Amino acid sequence: MRAGAWRPCARGDIFGLALNPTTYMTGRPYILGESTWASVREAGYEVAVLPWGATEAHNKHLPYATDIIESEAVAAQSARLAWDGGARVVVLPAIPFGVNTGQLDVAYCVNMNPSTQALVLGDVVRSLARHGVRKLVVLNGHGGNDFRQMIRELQPATSMFLCALNYYTCLDAKTYFDEPGDHAGELETSLMMAIAPALVAQLETAGSGTARRFRVRGLREGWAWAPRRWTQVTDDTGVGNPAKATADKGRRYFDAVCRRIADFLVELARADPEAMYE
Repeated sequence: MRAGAWRPCARGDIFGLALNPTTYMTGRPYILGESTWASVREAGYEVAVLPWGATEAHNKHLPYATDIIESEAVAAQSARLAWDGGARVVVLPAIPFGVNTGQLDVAYCVNMNPSTQALVLGDVVRSLARHGVRKLVVLNGHGGNDFRQMIRELQPATSMFLCALNYYTCLDAKTYFDEPGDHAGELETSLMMAIAPALVAQLETAGSGTARRFRVRGLREGWAWAPRRWTQVTDDTGVGNPAKATADKGRRYFDAVCRRIADFLVELARADPEAMYE
């Protein structure tokens, strides 16, 4: 494996990048945070990818940075595959705070309101537009984030093509997991076992992830919507049972998700923003 390539974390690594001077100085050319001005100013990136996570509790066995770690790892591996496929893609540093208005009474969950997210996203768009980036993908790793209305508002004010995707919805999770779960369940636990195993506690320490449902039928069935009050929904902050999680499931899911997103990035990089429709 070449220096700087993605691999599962070991102790002493941060999100798959081995921290020795040679690796860090050479960096990965598709990761902005590892690149130098000398290389970036002439790179001619066509697509920028902005990972966006959250800082929140994930049951008793996963770290608060789970959504950040996952979105960064998916973004990095997808960009590597796209780069190898000829796409000029660059991954921006992740935004670590998400919409957690329903978790304000959970210790140290950090909330960023949607209105604040819109301002941050707008600043990022305007900064990138000055340097010739023609397309931006917001790669989301947190269920409380929703960038669609923000993009609707921003798009008329920029020539940059804006889009968003949730990595956890681009494939049918039931193909890979018995009970994927909604938050810190089998899907997220398996994924973290694959990409950051040193940060996953023993499954015996995890809660069951049992969640209470809305009493009102429309909300319970999902055709009406309201934000959930997290401490009234779950006793361990999880929604979904992690008991059947394995690193092998996580690796297979991770590889498939990244391949699909990489194909999307390659196709997007080749597309003309002024001719996006058939």
